[in-house]
Amino acid sequence: MIGEGAVGGASRHCAAASPIAANRIGRKILAMGPPCVRLSSIAAGLAFTLAAPQGSKPSCPLGNDGGAAGDPSLYCIDLVPVPDLPHVAGMAEMLPPETPFDVAVDPDGHLLHDLLVTASGLPDPATLGPYSSYVAWATTPLLDPVVRLGGVSNGRNSLGRVGFNKFLILVTAEASPPGERWKGKIVLRGNSPSALMQPHAIRMLPAQPMHGHARHASGWRPPLMHPGVPVMIPGLEALEPSVAPFEPGVGVDPATMPEARPQEKLDLRDGDTLALAAVPVRRTIAGRRVVMYGYNTQYPGPLIRVTEGATIVVEFTNRIDRPTSVHWHGVRLENASDGVPGVTQAPVPPGGRFRYRVHFRDAGLYWYHPHVRADAQQDLGLYGNLLVRSRRPDYFDPVDREVVLMLDDLLMDGDGLLPFGDEAPSHALMGRFGNAFLVNGAPDYRLSVRRGEVVRFFLTNASNARTYNLSLGDARLKLVGADGGLFERERWAESVVLAPAERYVVEARFERAGELAITNRVQAINHVEGAFFAEVDTLGRISVVDGPGASGRAARFERLRVNDDVVREMAHLRAWRDRPPDRTLLLTLRVRDLPFGLVQVLRLDSGFVNPVEWSGTMPMMDWLPTGRQVEWVLRDLATGRENMDIDWTFRRGEVVKLRLVNDRHTLHAMQHAMHVHGQRFVVLAKNGVPNDDLVWKDTVLVPAGATVDLLVELANPGRWMLHCHIAEHLEAGMHTVFTVN
Repeated sequence: MIGEGAVGGASRHCAAASPIAANRIGRKILAMGPPCVRLSSIAAGLAFTLAAPQGSKPSCPLGNDGGAAGDPSLYCIDLVPVPDLPHVAGMAEMLPPETPFDVAVDPDGHLLHDLLVTASGLPDPATLGPYSSYVAWATTPLLDPVVRLGGVSNGRNSLGRVGFNKFLILVTAEASPPGERWKGKIVLRGNSPSALMQPHAIRMLPAQPMHGHARHASGWRPPLMHPGVPVMIPGLEALEPSVAPFEPGVGVDPATMPEARPQEKLDLRDGDTLALAAVPVRRTIAGRRVVMYGYNTQYPGPLIRVTEGATIVVEFTNRIDRPTSVHWHGVRLENASDGVPGVTQAPVPPGGRFRYRVHFRDAGLYWYHPHVRADAQQDLGLYGNLLVRSRRPDYFDPVDREVVLMLDDLLMDGDGLLPFGDEAPSHALMGRFGNAFLVNGAPDYRLSVRRGEVVRFFLTNASNARTYNLSLGDARLKLVGADGGLFERERWAESVVLAPAERYVVEARFERAGELAITNRVQAINHVEGAFFAEVDTLGRISVVDGPGASGRAARFERLRVNDDVVREMAHLRAWRDRPPDRTLLLTLRVRDLPFGLVQVLRLDSGFVNPVEWSGTMPMMDWLPTGRQVEWVLRDLATGRENMDIDWTFRRGEVVKLRLVNDRHTLHAMQHAMHVHGQRFVVLAKNGVPNDDLVWKDTVLVPAGATVDLLVELANPGRWMLHCHIAEHLEAGMHTVFTVN
């Protein structure tokens, strides 16, 4: 579908859209974030004979050279004058709305942008006809719906919010008062960058047959086509990844393996010891018998609940067929127990053991997973949550119950799990998008709650590459916390955006009996047709039943709390917003020896890059590139050093402003979920727009072409890793190490 979307009121960067526009769309928009846009200016036509100010073409303030703002090709639009007004000029910036998430979308997954239009050379509108003002509008390529954004004059104009997939911006001269649709003279016009996405010539070919069951002589099986994009790029069907396939348990009788069992909840105290083992397990998923991995034979691994300040000992045993380790994601523990082979320990061989000492310094939601070939081992089931409770009894408001949910997706076909790359990962460009969804390891997750209950959900994204836009039916959500703490101010949300490895804490009240779907709602791209389409994945279901309802929670749920202690803690960090960055990393890409046809298709698709790739709609293109052909790069812009050659040393107690710049001009630009080990940070700004609600985090999503400023608190000594948490990007080189002395 093209042009469906939403427009709503403005954030602090934009004057509110008119009530007429808001009523026309008829929906409330959650304020969240991406970005600005650009079109070529056309100066032609008749000279304007009446006196008018001479317009100079406004320049987009954005750039991809390490500056604070995002790439102009994705986040700025040149506004083109009509031929008889050659002296008029304009430019529109697509700013990220202020949001608690790393990217702003509505509940259906449309990216949201706050528009700022700069105009020059606009004459008195009365000289153009019976007009009294200039008005900006947004509409789809089908010219319906139309939304009035606000008035425009020479200079900078903060306007309304746009949430169309593809859209046009028009500036017109109008009589007063303007209506719901323009009637006057068009003066400036421009297209969103997404309009550069064009259909491929192969769209006229007959659909290629659904494939994925034929096994190549090498053992590889091509993935199934995406149901929303049944046409395959011709010529790719005979290709396969340049590494051998790997499947766990080959040559071993599955009957000798334990049957996986649901997760246990373990309440551990300071000084307790946990025996943890990685083992092969049997499972049945979507009717297929598969061999996977599990911690203590469970899916997910045990939910470990401890109190802030506790220290536990984990006696780990590796019983799988590959070396592994355990990383305690987000926990500011002793460096020797961080679980990164080659940095803090040697990999644990099959049959080997390792003792981890895990100190839980901070309350929050954390998780544990391997740091050896995470693209395969984590995807095969080696992950579990860590819930660290605060010593403060009033840390959270009271609720009726708490539920911990881990989200994951598996790539399957009729024979079971699609193999992984052996010597190096497959799916090295886009990451491994699955087609079977799991919640807490279950493909058919069910939860029953009583009507009126207030439930606190702890959410973790354990997927390799997928970013979720999660909704719990129509339940209203209150956003409470993120990776490592509470927000300064709670707020309402209609959906939750979770990048790989991110966590959020939300509360929901279930007011009506019935069944609700847990859904992932996004706008996917059909690259063959050059079009967006809505994709809705059902991850599980919540049954809301009548019965003795909860009491005393509803009034508390309606209150949005301000966490004064967090506000005080963050106050001194805000002074860093206007300081230049101490370090800047460019997130970029290097490829070699990719199949010629694949390269040509990727070049065709580079005209427009979706800031977030939400869905694996081209599975053959995703599958073929391997870590032997793809190198994802972190480049220190000050020295030119890359990845493990970067040499950063900091003093313990330093606070460092780190700028992350995602290079849009690569063969396949993509978002990156950047994770910092052993430390914590706050997100100061996105594309130069300050973040107004700070929270401690350890993972942040950087959309394609975007710039994100972090303030990193370096309080934990040791050698620590910084990397992308899209598992295939990590395994394809996108990591470095820094030292805190």
